[in-house]
Amino acid sequence: MTTPRVAIIGGGLAGLNAARLLHRAGISFQLFEARDRLGGRILTVDETGSPAEDGFDLGPSWFWPEMQPAIGNLVSELGLQAFAQYSTGDMLFERTAREGPSRLPGMTHQPQSMRLASGSAALIRTLASGLPDGALNTGAAVTALHLTDFGIDVTVARDDQQPERISFNQVIAALPPRLLATVIRWDPAPDPATLDLWQGTPTWMAPHAKFFAVYDHPFWRDAGLSGTAQSMVGPLAEIHDATTASGKAALFGFVGIPAAQRKSIGPETLIRAAIQQLIRLFGPEAALPRATLLKDWAADELTATSADVTAAGHPSAVGAEWVTGAWAGRLLLAGSEASATEPGYLAGAMEASNRIVQAICHRS
Repeated sequence: MTTPRVAIIGGGLAGLNAARLLHRAGISFQLFEARDRLGGRILTVDETGSPAEDGFDLGPSWFWPEMQPAIGNLVSELGLQAFAQYSTGDMLFERTAREGPSRLPGMTHQPQSMRLASGSAALIRTLASGLPDGALNTGAAVTALHLTDFGIDVTVARDDQQPERISFNQVIAALPPRLLATVIRWDPAPDPATLDLWQGTPTWMAPHAKFFAVYDHPFWRDAGLSGTAQSMVGPLAEIHDATTASGKAALFGFVGIPAAQRKSIGPETLIRAAIQQLIRLFGPEAALPRATLLKDWAADELTATSADVTAAGHPSAVGAEWVTGAWAGRLLLAGSEASATEPGYLAGAMEASNRIVQAICHRS
């Protein structure tokens, strides 16, 4: 049996794109994802919160093909359908709790924000469908990495099984650097400067929470509203129309309350407050959503670490090497945060994974 050359840690967009490129180059690999599903921070669900092929994006939803051609090209290559974020009509602005919202002319999105017709998880499903059977392992958490004279031994823990140790030539880490520093046992330990860099890099999406209210129809459109609102009152700081291409009506908002406070007040209180805010903004028809969804990424242990509870801004491009010392050349970082041009975006996951696989192919 031939030993696989490359292990990929993480089954989100970056990991699956790396797998696609390795497969295309004829390089064998095994991908390990700790969750019981692929996608990572890409998660499309129905109104019950179950993963769905046509639903609402609890993680990233938008992409900008004019500004980020790599992601636009991938969407085209995979034959996926996209549509423009709805922005027709006026927007609302809520300055204080004492006065009603102001109604303002809507703004045209430039560049145009686009969404995938079946949700962002369409990327994940389509990428996975083109990969070899047995190469994608879900419910498989990488818990330790041991550097050897020939490569890296990867320890994988699966549910109700003894941990397995597998040898690879190289490892692609397609997960946030903070998680990499936190959840893996290292032998030997990475250089202190490398660990400092990983731990100091904010994890995209990790401090945030998204709330959805699902309705029978998009009533705000009937009133000439785009569904867009900004609020200095909260709990939702920014609200948008989240109606799907198939017509499932919804509003979604980014929660403006810090993660620690969200935890203290609890999801039920937060959901009630969000609905009351939608009533203030959009009127009594907002009072009875058919369903609500709340995803707090700061409470997701496979996304966030304790350092991510406090928002530290958007990840920025790093000029320093992500891996130095003994691990250099064997361990390669390919998650969105490691992008040299678009850190913290879907396009960043594409750029980083493209670059890393090109480097592997060049060395082969």
